[in-house]
Amino acid sequence: MHIKESVMINGRKITIETGKIAKQADGAVLVRCGDSVVLVTAVASNTPRSEGGFLPLTVDYVEKSYAAGKIPGNYFKREGRLSEVEILNSRMIDRPIRPLFPEGWFFETQIMATVLSHDKMHPTAPLAQIGASAALHISDIPFHGPIAGVQVARVNGNLIAFPTMEELAKSDMDISLVASADAIVMVEGELDTLDEDTLLEALFFGQDAVQPVIALQNRLREMCGREKRPDPVITVDQVLKARVEEIAREPLVRALSKVEKLPRYAALDKVSEETCAALAEEFPGKAGEIKEFIGTMKYHLVRSWILKNERLDKRDTTTVRPIESEVSVLPMAHGSALFTRGETQALVVATLGYGMDNQKMDLLTGEEFRSFMLHYNFPPFSVGEARMVRGPGRREIGHGHLAYRAISKVLPSKDDFPYVIRVVSEITESNGSSSMATVCGATLALMDSGVPIKAPVAGIAMGLIKEGDDVAILTDILGDEDHLGDMDFKVAGTATGINAVQMDIKIEGLSREIMKNALYQAREGRLHILGEMAQTMDAPRAQLPPQAPRIYTLNINPDKIRDVIGPGGKVIRGLAEDTGAKIDIVDSGLVTVVSSDENSAQAAINAIRNITREPEIGEVYEGHVVKIIDKFGAIVEFAPNWSGLIHISELDDNNVAEITDVVDIDDKVVVKVIKIDSKTGKIRLSRRKAFDVDEKDIIKW
Repeated sequence: MHIKESVMINGRKITIETGKIAKQADGAVLVRCGDSVVLVTAVASNTPRSEGGFLPLTVDYVEKSYAAGKIPGNYFKREGRLSEVEILNSRMIDRPIRPLFPEGWFFETQIMATVLSHDKMHPTAPLAQIGASAALHISDIPFHGPIAGVQVARVNGNLIAFPTMEELAKSDMDISLVASADAIVMVEGELDTLDEDTLLEALFFGQDAVQPVIALQNRLREMCGREKRPDPVITVDQVLKARVEEIAREPLVRALSKVEKLPRYAALDKVSEETCAALAEEFPGKAGEIKEFIGTMKYHLVRSWILKNERLDKRDTTTVRPIESEVSVLPMAHGSALFTRGETQALVVATLGYGMDNQKMDLLTGEEFRSFMLHYNFPPFSVGEARMVRGPGRREIGHGHLAYRAISKVLPSKDDFPYVIRVVSEITESNGSSSMATVCGATLALMDSGVPIKAPVAGIAMGLIKEGDDVAILTDILGDEDHLGDMDFKVAGTATGINAVQMDIKIEGLSREIMKNALYQAREGRLHILGEMAQTMDAPRAQLPPQAPRIYTLNINPDKIRDVIGPGGKVIRGLAEDTGAKIDIVDSGLVTVVSSDENSAQAAINAIRNITREPEIGEVYEGHVVKIIDKFGAIVEFAPNWSGLIHISELDDNNVAEITDVVDIDDKVVVKVIKIDSKTGKIRLSRRKAFDVDEKDIIKW
């Protein structure tokens, strides 16, 4: 059945169409806004994975180059591995839908969102989020939706749902939000250092904005939805459960009482092993269920303790773990910092570059060059594991992007600080919120390198435990509190406002009051962390470190650019090789020379000045003889494209019979400019008038 339904939001027409394309998928929809179109499909296997244990969900957001009338710029001229933008958007679909599958759903499930058309005006990420929910909602796959995504912008103080690219460029916020009919389920975005109430207003504005889209999905379900497969039946062996609780409860309490992470995990593993061994004869082949029961007991115990203000590491709900930080920990790095908060630690390094060091982003909306990069690495040793390292995964890219958003808001303008900046965060220990440790470490590393950031930035991760009317908001959550809690809410910003936010909510119905309390509690934690960081470093260094590159500029006559570049770039390449400096020239005649060695930079600058120099009467040059004119004089080349005549009378103080008695071809000679013909430009030189010139006044090239 072919169905096409639309709603109008903020003057934008959002259309969902099904029954026309990809009809063999379990669910497939085309979502359109303007001339941006995304195809989203949902397919689940008919047999569960034998091992079970986790939800086997795969989400891929793919941008096709033809969607914007482009041919891929890579060697193979076809789409390859997912780009960073595609991975980030894949995560933005995955995170809100993953909690909405029923418990025990172990069927391989795949969501594919394919951008078929992009009008460079209407963003496709929220369309893909809407499409994922709609495809699942009309399919036979069990799914506790629908939900809908929206971007929220603010231009001149006015909130805008589903903004255009032009409006986003003018906005002081870019919030991506996913909500159900009753609750906000995911948030991620950036703000230009705005306050908590402004963010709160934007979140609930976004929740209201998507309600027509949710209603549209329900209409589609009524018109063409397939009968849902039954939710998995979860059977509980009550006898086994009671025996596990009887044997494991006291040892589990003792294990959970250990404050440090690794000893606690070792003790928990021992509880599982001993419980399985004790029940092996009575319940053969039930080790997996026994471990699940122990996990459930841990879940309820920890949550009940937290609601009584008893956390695993003995803190109360508002206390930040102890913080230690230091800078300049790596002698050859341009800037470095080691930031430790509890059992989470980040070694963060800042490197300064220039020009071609920037990152080229080949986007559907056009090429973009980024002069700031932030990369986050999470090696297995940081959590005491040994496993294969295969490059950055989706989680690492997502965490790095969140920190990137937070830090990018305080960087100086390109005009004020014309450097390319790369920050790398190496997580060396992890027990909760390593992305926010990255934000703090990045701030310190940038200040250590002398980058004049507008203000220090800190980040903090908040958690939530909610049982009925009992609520505990947790400051600076541990890894276990993230796993066992109902919310992971990361907030990064300065002392005056929020720069970046990320929130995943696992339960329905968070009230505005709870969210407001969480934001203001996060603010207190952020201010505390900023105060701790300030004890190590409270402002950027006044000077760049000696090993950092220096940028020098000079202006030349635009007509001389070709002389500096030379045929096929020969001259400028030679200068770079000879001096070791990077040299860049723009059409206006602005020349930029970059080098970490001042002597190298000065050599390049002097060479460029000599190449572009206009000779003046009275200047003294070192040149070489290129031609002898018998009985008349010698032609001397003293700068690129510049030569002049030494008349025989100007060769020496004494009479000269033969030119070659004084100079010959290829001889070096010091000459003084004595005349420049205003009409022809011909230059007359004198050798004899340069005899007494001081060495330092001789111009060499």
